[in-house]
Amino acid sequence: MEKKKNVQEIFGLSEMKTWALWRAVVAELIGTMMLVLVVTASVLSWTPVAAPPVVQISLAVGLVVASMAQALGHVSGGHINPAVTLGMLVARYVSVVRALLYIMAQCVGALAASAILKGLTPTDKQGNLGMTQLGEGVNSGQAFGVELLITFILVLTVFGVCDERRNDVKGTGPLAIGLSVTASHLGALPYTGAAMNPARSFGPAVITGIWANHWVYWAGPISGGILAALLYTYVFRAPKAASYDLEMDNYGKRNTQP
Repeated sequence: MEKKKNVQEIFGLSEMKTWALWRAVVAELIGTMMLVLVVTASVLSWTPVAAPPVVQISLAVGLVVASMAQALGHVSGGHINPAVTLGMLVARYVSVVRALLYIMAQCVGALAASAILKGLTPTDKQGNLGMTQLGEGVNSGQAFGVELLITFILVLTVFGVCDERRNDVKGTGPLAIGLSVTASHLGALPYTGAAMNPARSFGPAVITGIWANHWVYWAGPISGGILAALLYTYVFRAPKAASYDLEMDNYGKRNTQP
């Protein structure tokens, strides 16, 4: 019986009987759908002479990520990204079952978003429905590296602001996460379209049938997310409360001395 209990805890089998899990799965589906819908819509070109500016796209992505994290974080953790979910899985914050259900919900949400965008957008304005593609002259190896690094930034930020041992994060978590996404888009959009999220590329790929270099948008973000999760968990995680308070006091003294 003890072995069975341990297996259930590891894989989260008992969670499947709870309403909280299914409510969280729905939140991940809706959150990812809103994210992908706003992001891909911001990429569409409505004028024949110019593509949307990088700043417009970057702000759209960062703002919708921050909004969804604020709106749904208390329900599901606000992952809305398979790379974040897998990072949480390797750090043992979520069970195997929860992670699998989250990723399926995220992909379904992204697919729904692309279908909605196609239905709402005039045919001559649809283009590739905001599909992420490699920039001119960028090869798949370089693209993999870019996606790994920018997702590393995102997931490291997520773990930093969600560290339950910290007491200096006062409601700014969603904003910090959104800003990390904005910054990464400002730097990486010309390289890969700055997916940082496998579901964000999966939805448009299914609807448009564009699968060129699609592996990059899964392998890069997942590798970056797992690397960031392991590094934060085993190297950067804040110490326990008493030690953390002492550490912060000493930090304050060092930085206020003349």
